[in-house]
Amino acid sequence: MDNGTRLTVEVVAPGARLRLAGRLDARSVSATRTVLHEAVDAGEGELVIEMNELEIWDGAGLGVLVGTGRRARQAGRQLVLTGVQARELRLLRVARVTWTSSVRPAALVC
Repeated sequence: MDNGTRLTVEVVAPGARLRLAGRLDARSVSATRTVLHEAVDAGEGELVIEMNELEIWDGAGLGVLVGTGRRARQAGRQLVLTGVQARELRLLRVARVTWTSSVRPAALVC
């Protein structure tokens, strides 16, 4: 999905793995929320979201990830965020997403 707002969502494995790339902000959350919720509802176990190329730009973007984590927990699933960049990791920690979801930071490049 490319919703014209500089964000792409690729379904790598339906109900199990998604790849987000670009800017997650108020302009892109509506369509993104729909895809994320469909993924939660379509699978079991872990829902992995690859975030290597994702930038969270505002509270709305952060909120869609928080809401997806909540929906996953209610469905008996765990949200796993991989490839999280340092800036996004700080935002997720402040929002306490790291307390309820598995967050795997991107590898540090030396």
